[in-house]
Parts: sequence; structure tokens; C-alpha cells
Amino acid sequence: MSMMVLLMAATPAVAQSTLPDFTRLVEKAAPAVVNISTSREAESSLTSSRQFGGQEVPEIFRHFFGDRFPMPPGNSPGMEDEPRRSLGSGFIFEEDGYIMTNAHVVKEADEILVRLNDHRELEAELVGTDEKTDVAVLKVDADNLPTLTLGNSDDLKVGQWVAAIGSPFGFDHSVTSGIISAINRTLPQDVYVPFIQTDVAINPGNSGGPLFNLDGEVVGINSQILTRSGGYMGLSFAIPIDVAMDVANQLRQEGYVSRGWLGVSIQPVSKDLAASFGMEQAEGALIAQVEPGSPAAKGGLKAGDVILEVNDQEVDRSTTLPRLVGQTNPGDEVDLRVLREGQRERITLEVGEWPDASAGQAESDPVRLGVVVQPLSDVEKRRLGIEHGVRIARVDPTGDAAAAGIRPGDVMVSLADKPVESPQQLKQMLADLPQGQAVPVLLNRDGRAYFVALRLGDAE
Repeated sequence: MSMMVLLMAATPAVAQSTLPDFTRLVEKAAPAVVNISTSREAESSLTSSRQFGGQEVPEIFRHFFGDRFPMPPGNSPGMEDEPRRSLGSGFIFEEDGYIMTNAHVVKEADEILVRLNDHRELEAELVGTDEKTDVAVLKVDADNLPTLTLGNSDDLKVGQWVAAIGSPFGFDHSVTSGIISAINRTLPQDVYVPFIQTDVAINPGNSGGPLFNLDGEVVGINSQILTRSGGYMGLSFAIPIDVAMDVANQLRQEGYVSRGWLGVSIQPVSKDLAASFGMEQAEGALIAQVEPGSPAAKGGLKAGDVILEVNDQEVDRSTTLPRLVGQTNPGDEVDLRVLREGQRERITLEVGEWPDASAGQAESDPVRLGVVVQPLSDVEKRRLGIEHGVRIARVDPTGDAAAAGIRPGDVMVSLADKPVESPQQLKQMLADLPQGQAVPVLLNRDGRAYFVALRLGDAE
């Protein structure tokens, strides 16, 4: 009996000694974690019912920021003249003012303010965003800022302790902790990111903040949660820092992200399909369609092929294929292991560049409009349900386009009631327009038609 009492008494002490202490980590890292607030002009319609706290049932997988974040006091649905304000997190990774956050934190923002740990508020410039990975880079005009040490997300293991620092619901520098629940998670509509799954408590406002290992190194960017209520329910997801830094470096150097592309439509391999193909288990990505003239077509891939490996990396499910191909540099060759008509074959082909990322095809007219535009691929036109248009890649904040409310990511469908077919044609159309006269511009914004009035300044 006495032995049992001793064992029971010792158990709490042993458990307590194995729990991590995050105090030093927080003291060192907190100065480089920032609060990000954004504002944009009010829309002419009621606030979306998808807003956090609204009546519509929220999606299960969702970003925990944006038009669903609770409005500050004084803002209520139906107030059309008030700017919409949102809140998120970020962290400084270069001492001269470069900051990492989520793309959805700053999406459609007209103004971005960064509040530092020392209570300074600085206006930030948007360097670039990549919606496919949900990464954005900001720049503030400051020097000798505190920075965070970046870790290696490839070294992460399930079960290890991690911590997050951010601004949930606007409460600056809140710290939460937990463990890594899984790695290499693929979420619906986010096939380019092998997410880190954790049980760290994450809520609206944490978005874009850092995820740390016990050495105080950033191993991820908190990005999404699984929720039925709009708040934390035990499952949160972070972008691996290795993926985020690759994107950030491309945004800083090129202003866009280049990723590999095959040009195929794929679907999962069900158990019944696997049996019909003579496969022992359901795996791989089944090619349903090959786009004419695409790298896949030139390389000899056919509808009905099942891609099992990319450069000796297993394609365990269809959603793995876009990530593996997207990580490949355009122009590089990839070795594919394919099941075709019951036989396993090796096919080597040259990967192309994802059509909407090709800045090499971009044209600009910075004087008359202040934008950089890119042509649309046939795939994008079909997806958006339009026959013509050009994508707005970058917008000069001092130009005529910005004054009209045109934003990066918009697709310009028509100008002055005339269809926009290409960047070259747009340049000619702008040259023919008189200065000072407002003309209608039809945009496609997030899949919806949207008109703005554009007034061109002096031509130089």
C-alpha cells in the first residue's frame, strides 16, 4: 500500500518535468512578431453572411481571417459608407523590413498597417502574394528590426512540441502551444501545400503568424483551421516554412511565383477503378484529360494513364500530383512512373510553367494605367466562364488603375465596352483613349463580374 502511494505521488512531478517551458522562446521571439491591420473601401452591398458570427453555416476548412472576421464596434452589416477593416499577424524575417504573412490577410486591402512590438505603427507596401500557397510578403520602411530564425520544416516529426504567437481577436502577442498532429496534409482547394497539422489553439487574427519549434525557430505559418463554429476546434494547419520561403524569395526577386505544370485534368483512383486497371490498391492520379499542346501532350501522356511516381516520389493520392509537379522548376525534366493498359512504364518529359504565372509574357503601361498584366490561358478562361481578358499582375499604388479600384488578381474583361483580348491590344486601347474622360471597365473579381470607372491621367 505504501509503495502505491509513493508511485502515485511521484507521477505528477515526473509529468511536470517533461513539459516544455516556452518562456525563453517567447521572450526572444515576440519582438519580431507583428500585428497586421488592413482596410478596404466599403462594398455597395450588405456585408457577406459568411462573416464570422453570420447566419450561414461556415465551411469546414477555411481561412480564419478576412470577410468572416468580426467587425470592430461601430461597424455593422448594412453600413455601406464605412471601410471594411480586418486583423491578422505576421513576422519579420529580414531586418530591413521584410515581413511574412498570409495572402488572405492582405487580400484586396487598400491600406496595410503593421504594429510592431514596440508599439510603432508603420504603413506597409505589398511586395507580392501567391494565393496558391497563401503566402504574402510585405515591406516597411525601417532598419535594424528584430528578426526570427527560420528552421527546417522537413525535419519535423509527428508528436513534437510547437508554439504559436499571434493576435487572436486582436489580442497582441498571445501564445498558445501544442503538438504536431500530422505532416504533409493536403486540404481541399489547397493542393500545392503539404500542410503541418497541429492541435495548437488558433483563432481569427492568428492568421499569418509564426509556428515555432522548441528551439525558437519558425517552422510554419499558421494559415487555416478546421471548424464548424468559426473558432478553434482542435485542428489547425500551418504552411511549412520551407515552402513559404521559396515563395517569398520568388516574390521578392521576380514579383511572381513560377511553378511546374503538366496540363492534365486528374481524378482519384477509386477501389473499383483500381480493380478495373488490375491494381492491387487504389493509388496514384488518373489522367482524365490532356490539354492539347501542353507539356503532358508533348511528352506522350494519355487519358487513362495513372501516374504513380514523380521523380521516385510516390503519388499516394491524386491530390499529391499537383504539389510534386508544382515544386518542379519549369523547363526541368521529370521522370514519371505510369500505369498504362495494365503495364508500368517510365515516361520522361519537360515540365512547363503554370500559365497564370508567366511574368515573361507580361506587358505593362505604367504611365497611362499603372499596371502589369498577363495573358489568360484557355484553362483559366474556361474556369472563369469568360471568352477574353487579361489578368492584373501588379498595380502601381499611385497610378490611374489603383485610383479606380483595380487590384492585383483582377481580370480585365473589357475597357470602354470593348473586349480586351491581349496585353498588346490593351496597350493600344489605352493609347487611343482621351485623358480625363471616365470609361467603364468590366472586371472579373474572384469569379464575379464587377464594374469600375477608369479616368486616365496625362499621357507622357
